[in-house]
Amino acid sequence: MLMTTYLYEPIGAALALLTLPLVVELAVLTFASRLPRRRRESNASSAPIGLAVIIPAHNEEILIGSCIESLQVSSAGDATRIIVIAHNCSDRTAERAVKAGAEVVVYDDPQAKGKGWALAHGFTYASSQGMDASLIVDADSIVSPDLIGSVRRALANDAEAVQCRYEMESSSKRPTTRLTSLAFRGFNVVRPAGRDRLGLSAGILGNGFAVRQSLVEKDSYNSLSVVEDLEFHIRLVLGGKKVDFLDDAKVSSALPSTKQGETTQRSRWEGGRANAARTWLGPLLRQLARGRLRALEPALDLASLPIGYGVALLMFAMVLPLAWMRIYALIALLVIACHVLAAAWSGTDFAGDMRVLARAPAYILWKLFMLPIVVRSSSTNSAWVRTEREPAIALKAAADANQPSTMDQAVGIRTSLEIS
Repeated sequence: MLMTTYLYEPIGAALALLTLPLVVELAVLTFASRLPRRRRESNASSAPIGLAVIIPAHNEEILIGSCIESLQVSSAGDATRIIVIAHNCSDRTAERAVKAGAEVVVYDDPQAKGKGWALAHGFTYASSQGMDASLIVDADSIVSPDLIGSVRRALANDAEAVQCRYEMESSSKRPTTRLTSLAFRGFNVVRPAGRDRLGLSAGILGNGFAVRQSLVEKDSYNSLSVVEDLEFHIRLVLGGKKVDFLDDAKVSSALPSTKQGETTQRSRWEGGRANAARTWLGPLLRQLARGRLRALEPALDLASLPIGYGVALLMFAMVLPLAWMRIYALIALLVIACHVLAAAWSGTDFAGDMRVLARAPAYILWKLFMLPIVVRSSSTNSAWVRTEREPAIALKAAADANQPSTMDQAVGIRTSLEIS
């Protein structure tokens, strides 16, 4: 029996090593997210901020109009410029965007595949137009009416970069979709709020973030991977910069409308994070070894497993005949449960989220079956693959977009040749 126990010890140690970064990250940030918000100094400059809203768009003719309309409402007639980067589009994205009232830059380059290239092109164009800051909003998104005002106030108060509250929403009744939405809320709302309360950099989530042009002009924007947002944030943190979190300003996107689309999106995102971990975890740990404590939280975040995989490993740990392992696994599962409760509480349907949690075991099995796809997706390929969105949202946007117009003239479409 003693010899058998010794054989389990290395297994228990490996499980603890794999799950500990996630447990520590969730414990600290979930608790911190419930702390009072930090009071921000109000020293707003009287000089107006030249703000460009950059919308990277690849074949988004159905949803682009609704996105632009929500931004126009949010800008409330101020001098904000809404610029669509129509990137390698084969549909009428550019025409629909001009019809909706946006400025359009057509960027066609078959060798430049991926959202990062569109962002780099947009930042360069904004700089050429003398903009002070750029706000990134995905083409399939809707923003809250106060979002642009909140971003402007934060930038006027000397913030160099901000991340708005970003939620992935769904009208689907599929349990996996509801659980995915809940998981995104934990990752995109609870964790950034916790970082912000602790005075750390909140993170960049790829949608609804704004940066001063100086941050992308000093070293040209070159975050071009599938998880370009994560890569860009690590570069900022290593450069001593901090991203503030704007919890009251919200940008919403629809989850994919099909299970296949959901699997594709999640596998690409998780595979991209795995690839980023291979690339960046070493440099972050080396910075940490040199006493640069700002690298600690990004390193923990990068080393953390997705919650579904973490729960699966901890449940396996519970059956090992090791008392210390069972105690650790129980505490770790309680930490994850508290994090999930915090995510549910920060939403609008706490009771519904609690009901759908009964289907969590099936969700974890789905994540485990996705693992081979995630592994294949962890390559460096950053091709921009558009996923199908919620039918209800898409149909509404399509109805708006198909109203009669004279857009066939495509007047006002700018090309990338205008960038000096």
